[in-house]
Amino acid sequence: MHSSSTKKLGSDQTDIVGPTPKSQRSKMVKSTEDGEKKNLIKRLKDVEISVPIAYGNIAFWLGKKASEYQSHKWTVYVRSPTNEDLGVVIKRAVFQLHSSFNNPTRVLESPPFELSESGWGEFEIAITLYFHSDVCDKLLNLYHHLKLYPEDESGPMSIKKPVVVESYDEIVFSEPSEGFFARVQNHPAVIVPRLPAGFSLPPPVPLEDVNEKKRYDTKDNPLNQWFKNFSEADELLQLAAARQQVQAHVAKLRRQISVIDEQHQQLKPTSDR
Repeated sequence: MHSSSTKKLGSDQTDIVGPTPKSQRSKMVKSTEDGEKKNLIKRLKDVEISVPIAYGNIAFWLGKKASEYQSHKWTVYVRSPTNEDLGVVIKRAVFQLHSSFNNPTRVLESPPFELSESGWGEFEIAITLYFHSDVCDKLLNLYHHLKLYPEDESGPMSIKKPVVVESYDEIVFSEPSEGFFARVQNHPAVIVPRLPAGFSLPPPVPLEDVNEKKRYDTKDNPLNQWFKNFSEADELLQLAAARQQVQAHVAKLRRQISVIDEQHQQLKPTSDR
């Protein structure tokens, strides 16, 4: 079972309250920190960077080992739909479990952004994503309802086939910094548009907190065999790339119109004589 939506945050939406309709995307806008810091960060106007994500849970029934309060072992996570390393963008993930768990607030400082527990009940899990300093200073809140039992509750449960529930989303960063763009432009977990011909970026500067962490090899995840393939994800990624190309073309036309308008204003006094 999986669902798909795209999420968008605008400049007039400072709080994210959960997944939004499929027609929208999570749009992370530029930093609102003090003016001095903003002046030091060069941003790319009319540019968007997209980061596809999948989040959900996998639950295994314990079978004969199950007890009244320990019937399932489950894992909740945020991952790349193509199983790439999201640590290039996400700095930290915080999972808020039910208050009945010991230490219900779980903080993960590096990928994989997942945690495993055991229990018997289903409940809503709040997931808060923090981004690296050159990405965005806002947080993104996601909400996932932990699913332990199959949709057909009347059917027999299996210890071999887990229950898998995932949602697909796309986080969009508007007007990214040049440093962020340069750092992730060739990373497979990120969708970036083509910049205008002749535009030069500064050399990428690695983040210290990224370098200090051991790089996560997504191929080592034992849950890979159960992750959804997201047959529609490829189409969504292609649409995202096409949308960015259209936006880049629109931005180019706007610049051309602006130049023509300036030339017209300069010629207007001469024609009036």
